[in-house]
Amino acid sequence: MQRNHQLFFGKVKQQYDFNTAIDKTLIVESVFLTVLGFEGDECADPKHHGGVERAVHHYPAEHYAYWMQQYPERDWQAPGMGENISTLGMTEDTVCIGDRYQWGEAIVEVSQPRSPCYKLNKIWQVDKLSVEMQNISRCGWLYRVIQPGFVRNDDQLVLIQQTEKPFTVKQVCDMFFGEPLNPEYLAALDQCEALSTSWRDKVTLRIETGTVENWNFRLLGHA
Repeated sequence: MQRNHQLFFGKVKQQYDFNTAIDKTLIVESVFLTVLGFEGDECADPKHHGGVERAVHHYPAEHYAYWMQQYPERDWQAPGMGENISTLGMTEDTVCIGDRYQWGEAIVEVSQPRSPCYKLNKIWQVDKLSVEMQNISRCGWLYRVIQPGFVRNDDQLVLIQQTEKPFTVKQVCDMFFGEPLNPEYLAALDQCEALSTSWRDKVTLRIETGTVENWNFRLLGHA
């Protein structure tokens, strides 16, 4: 059961040496969720963030206690990872790719894990935070919007549908990031129809080429 459910929006501005909408503020009024995300929530880099399959970002509030243990000199709290939704009671261990939730008037579906990027390193001033987050699969996840509608800050996510033989978000992270060329895992991910097109395209390319895409720019900001 979720607790401490909160919604956050951001506006694009220049900070941390780049344009970003990662610094988000709490939203308490009813807001409309479109297929591209919440009305009023902005995205600075539509090539790598946002879009139909990355409309909403969810990050578990539980993880901030872990980051506080690792780096106690930082003020770890939501929405520090740029999330739109923060909850207690939902984690990568329990949430599955393809899970559908009734959320107020809207219906959303888990589409992929979040891929951490180098901007988190700069924002938190922690060298290779993105790498550490990826290595331990505390990445959060993203939703596609199946049915647009109004959502309130206190509306709970109610699971209404799950795929047959589902993979948890953590399982997908562990396979995709942890053993990226494991033939069994690649075959499983390739058959995961609810997984976002961008992730499945990378899986297909790995199968065809036997190589893994370069993660350096995403994780570290350089080749």
